[in-house]
Amino acid sequence: QVQLVESGGGLVQPGGSLRLSCTASGSIFRIYAMAWHRQAPGKQREFVALITNSGSTNYADSVKGRFTISRENAKNTVYLQMNSLKPEDTAVYYCNADIQRTATIVRLNYWGQGTQVTVSS
Repeated sequence: QVQLVESGGGLVQPGGSLRLSCTASGSIFRIYAMAWHRQAPGKQREFVALITNSGSTNYADSVKGRFTISRENAKNTVYLQMNSLKPEDTAVYYCNADIQRTATIVRLNYWGQGTQVTVSS
């Protein structure tokens, strides 16, 4: 069994910062790409940022220059540093990861339960 648990969400004023964390636990052989997505009320879930296991990153245009994704492989953890937050960043933020549970099982994609980020004055 594999679990992804996010933390770090909350209420922040426009222009403020938050750092989200997501840790994978359970039976894990290898973690490949890790990513953040978000879903605002009444909208579809959208991609935010991705980091490969070698450290390459990719961002949605809406967050480039404001958000930074990073990972700590020894802790099976991915982070999302969010700066210059705007009200339109308000959403539930989900992490997901491609994880291989053993050397003989193909990788599968796992999702966390999400953490709420609210940007409001």
